Amino acid sequence: MDQDPAEQARQLLEAVYRSDSRRVLATLIRLLGDFDLAEEALHDAFTAAMEQWPREGLPASPSAWLVSTGRFKAIDRLRKRARFDASIEEAAQHLEGETGFLDEESIQDDQMRLIFTCCHPALSPDAQTALTLRELCGLTTEEIARAFLTSAPTVAQRIVRAKAKILDARIPYQVPSRAELPARLDGVLRVIYLVFNEGYSASSGASLTRPDLSGEAIRLARLVVELLPEPEAMGLLALMLLHESRRAARTSPDGEMVLLEDQDRSCWNRPMIAEGAALVERALQSRRFGPYALQAAIAAVHAEAESARATDWRQIVGLYEVLMRTDPSPVVELNRAVAIAMKDGAGAGLPLIDALLARGKLDGYHLVHAARADLCRRLGRQEEAAESYRAALGLAKQEQERRYLERRLRESAGGKP
Repeated sequence: MDQDPAEQARQLLEAVYRSDSRRVLATLIRLLGDFDLAEEALHDAFTAAMEQWPREGLPASPSAWLVSTGRFKAIDRLRKRARFDASIEEAAQHLEGETGFLDEESIQDDQMRLIFTCCHPALSPDAQTALTLRELCGLTTEEIARAFLTSAPTVAQRIVRAKAKILDARIPYQVPSRAELPARLDGVLRVIYLVFNEGYSASSGASLTRPDLSGEAIRLARLVVELLPEPEAMGLLALMLLHESRRAARTSPDGEMVLLEDQDRSCWNRPMIAEGAALVERALQSRRFGPYALQAAIAAVHAEAESARATDWRQIVGLYEVLMRTDPSPVVELNRAVAIAMKDGAGAGLPLIDALLARGKLDGYHLVHAARADLCRRLGRQEEAAESYRAALGLAKQEQERRYLERRLRESAGGKP
């Protein structure tokens, strides 16, 4: 049976919305100079498309059609408002005279401009993240709030303040100059990686991962690399691809968390690994690499090992040594300690973790206690392992992680809670 034309148009429009809506919004923001007006125009454009496309067919360039329609709808809105506020008429006349560029290349460039606007250093880190998720990824305030353990009104307030700051400070809607790029790119990459981390390992809730968030982060990183192929941008994209390649193996059929050493590597996404490894190589060959490329190199060593036993832990420890010199942090120190334990035995790694805790580092980080518990368990120090598993459980909020820790705790405590 032939599909109903109206239903076919609706499905087509939904596909266009998924693939093009954020690009269209980025261009409308450039043309209209106002986030809220652009969002209204985007909605109006898709409403018009739902009415017209079933009758007239799909336009040659859906994105350009939506931008053009949205722009005219915004002008109509302004003219209606001008009846009550004469100052708005000037804005409507200005927009009517500004045609701008509506080809696919300029629409793609607008996304890059929007990334740098959302991640401008004049905005707080929390505001940068919230605005990026809202405008570039299309998440609702409720979704952002759930992802980052805060309330929807708080997220909404951050977004409103960020938009006001952009207008009041006249933050330019542009990609920074070559001289400004290194400092500005760091902020963009940091926000993208923060989004990915929440998608790859959710901080709370029933699901271990949020594929929507990690997928959006990879999409944004691809966009950055395509337009600005800097070594650290390539390194970050590589790192995310290599981690994401393991998604299918990270949970068991009954939904339980599976550690890296126990994962079925036949489930890993080999094309994704090949792409990530190639990006790592390009980044390292530039000799201008940084922390993201080094972390990606570590992930590549894991990804290319045929089994957990075949992992080249000596190389991983060496890479962590370089990372400690270039970007030292307690988390890097913890990961280096775990790698040393894998290379030289649990007895070599445990004192390094104890030293971290003795300095008051990472006390509130559940993974440091989980790592200590695991090394104590391997050394047969079951009471200490149980104590550390309890400490990790007291801090962990993700349900699958909690079930894993509870299972380990029962094993170490001989069935006692």
